[in-house]
This record gives sequence, structure tokens and C-alpha cells, in this order.
Amino acid sequence: MSAQEWIGGAAATLTTCSFIPQVLRVWRTKHTKDISLLMYTLFTAGVALWLAYGILLASWPIILANGITLLLAGTVLILKLRFD
Repeated sequence: MSAQEWIGGAAATLTTCSFIPQVLRVWRTKHTKDISLLMYTLFTAGVALWLAYGILLASWPIILANGITLLLAGTVLILKLRFD
């Protein structure tokens, strides 16, 4: 594996995992008042497009990272809609 692939993999892992604390906090507290609905809507749509792009390229790193991120960001968005 090349240095570029390691760096890309580390970046994808960190940015994807960064949503886990937010999902856990919202799940536990059911508090979403301070979360921007517009930001999460736009972000989730953007990630869905990145996932589609990865699928079109048949790029597993893009597909995997954005599939997981879509699941996590989508969870926060759904919880925001549910608890607000």
C-alpha cells in the first residue's frame, strides 16, 4: 500500500469516525436544539452524492467511507427531525 493510500485511508477513517460522538450524544440526550438542520441536510445530501460518485467510479474506499458517513450523518439528521 502506498503512502497516498495510507494517508487517504487515515483521512477517511478519521472524518467518518468523527460523527460517532455526535450520534451517541444525540441518542443519549435526545437534545438536538443546537444542531443546524440546514447544515446536516446539506451535508447528508453531499455525502450521498459522494457515495454515488464512488459507486460510478467503482472506488471501494470512496464507497465505504461515504456509505458509513451517510449512515451516521443521516442518523443525526433523522434524530434532529424526530426530537426537535
